[in-house]
Amino acid sequence: MTSAPIRLLLADDHPVVRAGLRAVLDTEPGFVVAAEAATAEHAVELAAAGGIDVVLMDLQFGPGRMHGSEATAAITGRPGAPHVLVLTTYDTDADILAAVESGAAGYLLKDAPPEELAAAVRTAAAGQSALAPAVAHRLMDRMRTPAGNLTKRELEVLQLVGEGLSNQQVSKALFLSQATVKSHLVHIYAKLGVDSRTSAVAAATARRLIRR
Repeated sequence: MTSAPIRLLLADDHPVVRAGLRAVLDTEPGFVVAAEAATAEHAVELAAAGGIDVVLMDLQFGPGRMHGSEATAAITGRPGAPHVLVLTTYDTDADILAAVESGAAGYLLKDAPPEELAAAVRTAAAGQSALAPAVAHRLMDRMRTPAGNLTKRELEVLQLVGEGLSNQQVSKALFLSQATVKSHLVHIYAKLGVDSRTSAVAAATARRLIRR
C-alpha cells in the first residue's frame, strides 16, 4: 500500500524561484506541488483552506508585505496546520530566531542541494526539525554562549536601526516606548562592546546577527 503524497505549497514572490522549486520537487517521488503563493498573505489563505502538508516559505515578500515569519506564525497557530519549512537566502540570527519562534519546523538556505531540500521537506512533513547545518551551528553557538547574545527583541531593534530608522520610528514599528528603545540600545552597545549606533550596526553585520 503506497502512502499518500506530501502536498506542498510554494510561497515566494519570485516566479523564477517558484518555477525552479517546482521543477526540483516534481521529480521527487511522493511530492505534489499543490499550490503556489506570491505573497505571504496568500500563503496564509491557501494554508488555511486545507489540503497542504508542508509550506515552503520565503521570508521577504517586498515592501509593505507581510513577513514570512509573521505568515509562519499565522499558519502554525491553527489546529491541524501544515508544517512550515523556511527557505531563504538569509542566515542571520535575527531571521533564524524570528522563524523558529514563529513555529517553523525547519530553516533551509536556498543554495541547498536538491537532495538536502527533499530530505528537509520529508523531515518537516513528519513533524520533526529540519535545520540547515549552518543554521543549526548558529543556534548551538547561541546556546553555548548565552551571556553575550542579543535577545530577539534587541535583534529586531538593531535590524531597524541598521535600516536607517530613528528611535522614534523604531518605537512605532515595534510598539515600544522611546525609553524602551533607548534601553535596548544601551544593552546592545554593552553586549557588542561599542558606543554608537553606527558601530553597533557594523559589529552586528560583521557577525551576521542582522542583515544589511
